Amino acid sequence: ANVTVTDLEELQELLEVNIENNKHLVTGSVRAKVLKWGEDVAEFQPPPDYILMADCIYYEESLEPLLKTLKDLTGPDTCVLCCYEQRTMGKNPEIERKYFELLQRDFELEKIPLDKHDEEYRSEDIHIMSIHRKQTVGCL
Repeated sequence: ANVTVTDLEELQELLEVNIENNKHLVTGSVRAKVLKWGEDVAEFQPPPDYILMADCIYYEESLEPLLKTLKDLTGPDTCVLCCYEQRTMGKNPEIERKYFELLQRDFELEKIPLDKHDEEYRSEDIHIMSIHRKQTVGCL
């Protein structure tokens, strides 16, 4: 695969270290790029086949920018896999509920059953969602 790993500017050096330390495992290509949610994603086009997200839904102020970026990045055939740890303290349950409520405006969600998770890493509080853009029907 040809992979782009993304994070904020201040974490690019760490991404590069991880790429270097794991290059012996790569059979395609890997590059690190800055992606700030809510900003222009033109340099990431055409839409990727897959987007892998992990632990991205814990801050209320980041929900709208994250959703905008997902809408801007995905095409009709993009599969988004979202993995997160369910947190029960403070505002986390409310933020999680709001995120999935907003996400369902433009996306179809499917929860991956726990028995399909990797046996070594599965846990009752770790969730994986398969997310796809809703199909739009054009007017004639």
